[in-house]
Amino acid sequence: MLIIISVMKRRNFIQRSSLLGAGALLANGTILSASPRRISPNDKLQIGVIGCNGMGWSNANSILKIEDVDVIGICDVDQGVIEKRLDSYSKLRTNKPSVYRDYRELINNPEIDAVIIGTPDHWHCMPMVEAVQAGKHVYVEKPIANTIQECRLMVDAAQKSGKVVQVGQWQRSGPHYRDAIEIVRSGKLGNIRLVKVWAYQGWMEPVPVLPDEPVPEGVDYDFWLGPAPDRPFNRNRFHFNFRWFWDYAGGLMTDWGVHEIDIALYAMQATAPVSVMASGGKLAYPDDASETPDTLQTVYQYDGFSMLWEHATGIDGGPYGRTEGIAFIGNNGTLVVNRGGYEVMVEKYPQGYSERGEPKMEPIAGFTKPQELNYLDLHTKNFVDAIKANDPSMLNTPIDSGSVAAINAQMGNIAYKTGEKVYWDPETGEFAKNKVANKLIQALYHGDWKVPVI
Repeated sequence: MLIIISVMKRRNFIQRSSLLGAGALLANGTILSASPRRISPNDKLQIGVIGCNGMGWSNANSILKIEDVDVIGICDVDQGVIEKRLDSYSKLRTNKPSVYRDYRELINNPEIDAVIIGTPDHWHCMPMVEAVQAGKHVYVEKPIANTIQECRLMVDAAQKSGKVVQVGQWQRSGPHYRDAIEIVRSGKLGNIRLVKVWAYQGWMEPVPVLPDEPVPEGVDYDFWLGPAPDRPFNRNRFHFNFRWFWDYAGGLMTDWGVHEIDIALYAMQATAPVSVMASGGKLAYPDDASETPDTLQTVYQYDGFSMLWEHATGIDGGPYGRTEGIAFIGNNGTLVVNRGGYEVMVEKYPQGYSERGEPKMEPIAGFTKPQELNYLDLHTKNFVDAIKANDPSMLNTPIDSGSVAAINAQMGNIAYKTGEKVYWDPETGEFAKNKVANKLIQALYHGDWKVPVI
C-alpha cells in the first residue's frame, strides 16, 4: 500500500460489528445483504445512483452508453431531482428505476451490482464504505472524501472487500494524458525539478450573499446535512455551490485541484510530500458568500522536486496561456498538458557551451485532443470492464492510487487553514509536531452519524 495511506490510528475506532446471520450489521444499525448477485461477463450490469444531481447523473449518462448496463435504483434527497432523472432515464431505457430517499435502502437491494456516488464530498465516505461492505462495486466521485481520515477508511474498506472501486478522476483514462505521462517518465525532459498545476476559472463570478430560508418542499435537508454541522437552509450551500463551504468540501483545491494533482503525482510516481505551505484567501471577491479561498498558491516539497498548485476565480489567463493544466519543468524541456492536449517546449544550451544554441533534447510533436473523444466515457467503460472481469487491477484510477491526489489536496488546505508550513511524517501518518494540523486530519461527524468502521 502507498505509504501516505498505510498508517492508520486504529485505536480511535471500535471493532467492526460481527456478521449476523445472512446480513452484516453496520455501525448505524442498517442490515445489509451479505449475498450480492454474482455477475458473469454476459450479465447485464444493474446500477444504483446515489446523488443524482450534477456529476452523479453525468456519470450515469456516460455509463448508460454501454448497452448492457441499466440503472435500477436512484437515490436523492431532492424530489425535484428524482423526478427530472426519472424523466430523462425514460428516454434511455424501458425499465423504471426504484426510487430511494435513504441511500442505505438502495444499497440493501440485492439486485444492484454497483453504485455511483455523486453526492457532495462530505457524503462520499459512508455510502462507499457501506456499499463495498454489502458486496457492491463503486464508482465514487472525486475528491474521494472531505478529510484525510475518511480517505484512509475508504481505501481500507475497498482493499478489505476486494470490490472494484473506481475514482472519478477520469483524466487518467485519456490517451493523451497517458502519452504525456510516458514522456515524463522516459527521462527525455531531463531532471524534472518543478511541476506546476493550476486552475484559473474565469467563469466563476462572486457567490451572492443570500438570506437563510425555509427548506424547499420535497427536500430532506436534515439528511442532506448528514454528518455536517446543523445550519439553516441556504441556497448558496445547496447543490453546486456546496463546493465553496468547508462543511462539505474544500473549494477549488479539492475540486479542480484533485484532477490536476492526480496526473502530476501519478506521472512523478510520488505520494507523500515532505512539507506543504500555502498562501492566499478571498482576494478577488472578499465580500461574497463563499468560504474557501478564491486565490491560492500552495507549494509542496517532495523528494527531488517541488510542486506548485495555484488557482484563481474570475481569471482565465493561467500559466502558458491555459486556464488549467500541468507543466513538468525539466532541465531539457517542459511538457505542458491539459484537457486540450499537450506540447513539449525544448530548452537550448546557453552561451558558453560548445553546443550553444543547440536543443537539449530531440523535439517531440504535440497533440491536440479530438473533440469527439469523450474521456469520461472511456473511464466508465473501464469501470464496467473491470467489474465484468472481477479484476480491480484493470482500473485506471483505483481508489488506493486515486486517493493520493485527494490526500495531498487536503494537506494543501490544512496548510492554508493553519497558516503554517507543515511537515509530513510518513512513519506516523501525521504532521510532525503540529496538533492543530493533525486535528484537521480527522473527520468530525455531528448528530447521530458515526465515522464508519472497517
